[in-house]
Amino acid sequence: MHAKSGAQDNIWKLEDAKARFSEVVRRARNEGPQHVTVRGQDSVVVISTEELAKLTRPAPEKPFVEFMESLGLHALDISRDDDRGRDIEL
Repeated sequence: MHAKSGAQDNIWKLEDAKARFSEVVRRARNEGPQHVTVRGQDSVVVISTEELAKLTRPAPEKPFVEFMESLGLHALDISRDDDRGRDIEL
C-alpha cells in the first residue's frame, strides 16, 4: 500500500513501490510525479518522460539585442557627470 493515503496518493514506501512498480509507472504517466520514500524520508520521484522533457527543455535563446531589450533597462538612468579627474600636487 501507499505510505500515505488520501490527498497524498502519490507517495510510496520503497518496498511498496518495488512490489507495485507497474502501478507506480502507470500513475506517473497518468497522474503526475510519484514520490518514493526510504525510511520515511523523501528519496526519489518517478516522472514520465514527457514531464522530464518539459523540465529539461532548454530555454529558447534570444538574440543578444532582444535579450538586453527584454530586461526592461530602458528606464534605467545610466548617465554620469562629466568627471575630469582631480587636481593634485606632484
